[in-house]
Amino acid sequence: MEDKKYRQFWWQITLTKILFSIIPLVVLAAALYYHFSVSYTAKVVESLRTLAMNRQAALDLFLEERISQLATLANTNTLAQLSDEDYLNKVFNIIQARSRSYIDLGVIDQDGQHLAYVGPYYHLLKNVNYRNEPWFDAVLNSGIYVSDVFLGFRKVPHFIIAVLVREKNRSWILRATIDSEVIESIVHAAQTGKTGDAYLINQENLLQTKPRFGGNLLEPPPGPDFSSVVGVRVEEIPYKGEPTLYATARIKTKKWVLVSAEDPREPLAPLLRAKYLLGFLTLLGLGLIVLGSVITTNKVLQRLIISDRDKAKSDEAMLHESKMAALGKMAAGVAHEINNPLAVIAEEAGWMKDLLKEEDVATSPHFKEFEEAIKKIEYHADRVKKVTHRLLGFARRMEPTVEKVMINEVLEECIGFLENEARYRNIDIHKELAPDLPTISSDPSQLQQVFLNILNNAIDAIGKDGTITLKTLHHPESQQIAVRISDTGPGMSQETLEKIFDPFFTTKEVGKGTGLGLSISYSIIEKLGGTINVESQVGQGTTFTIKLPVK
Repeated sequence: MEDKKYRQFWWQITLTKILFSIIPLVVLAAALYYHFSVSYTAKVVESLRTLAMNRQAALDLFLEERISQLATLANTNTLAQLSDEDYLNKVFNIIQARSRSYIDLGVIDQDGQHLAYVGPYYHLLKNVNYRNEPWFDAVLNSGIYVSDVFLGFRKVPHFIIAVLVREKNRSWILRATIDSEVIESIVHAAQTGKTGDAYLINQENLLQTKPRFGGNLLEPPPGPDFSSVVGVRVEEIPYKGEPTLYATARIKTKKWVLVSAEDPREPLAPLLRAKYLLGFLTLLGLGLIVLGSVITTNKVLQRLIISDRDKAKSDEAMLHESKMAALGKMAAGVAHEINNPLAVIAEEAGWMKDLLKEEDVATSPHFKEFEEAIKKIEYHADRVKKVTHRLLGFARRMEPTVEKVMINEVLEECIGFLENEARYRNIDIHKELAPDLPTISSDPSQLQQVFLNILNNAIDAIGKDGTITLKTLHHPESQQIAVRISDTGPGMSQETLEKIFDPFFTTKEVGKGTGLGLSISYSIIEKLGGTINVESQVGQGTTFTIKLPVK
């Protein structure tokens, strides 16, 4: 380009094309990363918070059950009965058969002397007087007392639960030593990943359970002092120069604090990988945009130069027309320039998914994290594609996606989402899936929404310790398949059944349900050409039956 005017024009067109193409791409990439980063970080924090709350509830439940057992035992038996060691031994065996968490059981009079004892330390503790022990006065003052972990006369770390009984003119104490291994197992369930740790501390910031990494019982923990924490908190606090995410929860029954610590870099590793991948794909898209802009601008200017030489008199008009043509192409191509790098992103994500299927990659310890990151990339790329598609189509209506669906596979996916929650609540998911079901034409995402909603309701209804049964059937005579989801929950009254599919009707506590789930599910199944009905009786569980046409 010898002419200075054309060089300037070349730069103007090229830079304009590049800027108008790059800015949306960069904004889109930044928005995607920000959204993914915020969502994933919030998910990690919420997951740690939920884990801490679950362990807090488990500890409170364990202690409350032990206290209730001892209080019931103390108040339903007389001192004379429990002072008989043969009788006390029978009682101990009964409660131990129901809960393998007791080490010993003792009856102590108001002067601190053992009246009866059952346990492995009989010769060591039978004649011990507890009058001067700190826990003895605490029981006399409070009536029910749960101790911190201490050594005591046996010189072994343990803790006790003691209940005071006032009988006529005298008082006596029923005292049980609790196996700290049970508490350890509940607390250690909050240890996550390779770097996660969890432990209990008391009000003096002394360890009540042994941490995973360093620290000894009855000593300060290897971390900040959380002994004054109230409620449940999640916060990031540096420890030894390293970032550490702490979730803390105060135990209500005993003023202990559960501390769950985790290196945030471990759960956020997929986010970092996604950041690098998104950066690479963005740079690749930028390179293609620059290359395409240079090539197209060169072609446009080549034509302009030839036209100017042939038609010198119409130079100004031709230049104007060329500018307008270039601007028109640029305006029409802005949307396509957004879709092009998105297509590359989706294609590269698909290629990486294919690589994950190779044997060497599949055995990687981070395989699931790679797979999840790729799924998220594909999901968000598809979202943006749909947005640009709708913009180009001027709000053209998008109907649900209809494809061949294997109902058993959709149910298996739904079970996979909820099996951890069900396992935590000791709910068994029993499957009776017919192996010869035909495929149907339907929308798998909407079916998944319906099944997940019903399964979630079943888990909430059962609460703990129950069974959910999923059964699929084929009715050739009516050209339908049926899905039955039954639970062993408390069931519903006839009045509730009549309103179950009404919008905003819910039996859940305030804040735990919107009353829209079953109403939306009903609409979805009707739209897909099927039917949904429910059968339930109080005390006999609930069964939802969904019938879908075989098309």
